Amino acid sequence: MPNLIALLRQNQVTRKTWSQFFDDAVPDFALLAERDGAVVGLVHYLYHRSTTRPEGTCYLQDLFTREDQRGQGVGRALIEGVYSAARKARIQRDYWHTHESNAAGRRLYDQVAEHSGFIVYAVDLAASP
Repeated sequence: MPNLIALLRQNQVTRKTWSQFFDDAVPDFALLAERDGAVVGLVHYLYHRSTTRPEGTCYLQDLFTREDQRGQGVGRALIEGVYSAARKARIQRDYWHTHESNAAGRRLYDQVAEHSGFIVYAVDLAASP
């Protein structure tokens, strides 16, 4: 039963996430990469205020390239698409997180951005006392 509950929760999150991409009041966006009429990658990003940058910031939240398309420029093109959209919105900084074990992703990220050295801490408040 826990698998069913997790699946239902995931479906609710997915529906809400995708609905936000089409809501002009929400600063969440998505880009798709297509090849031969098939989606081969996607990126989600959002703009937010910053206490250190008055012009705002772009957070690249999720980047995915289909496994059989990796290493063929899809991820780079999606990142460049986010950069372009952020520039049009007069955003001057883009950033994202990745797991230290994401060697393939980090090879690309090291080419298109600078690792700032920050370590991220997080807590799921719904699960903590």
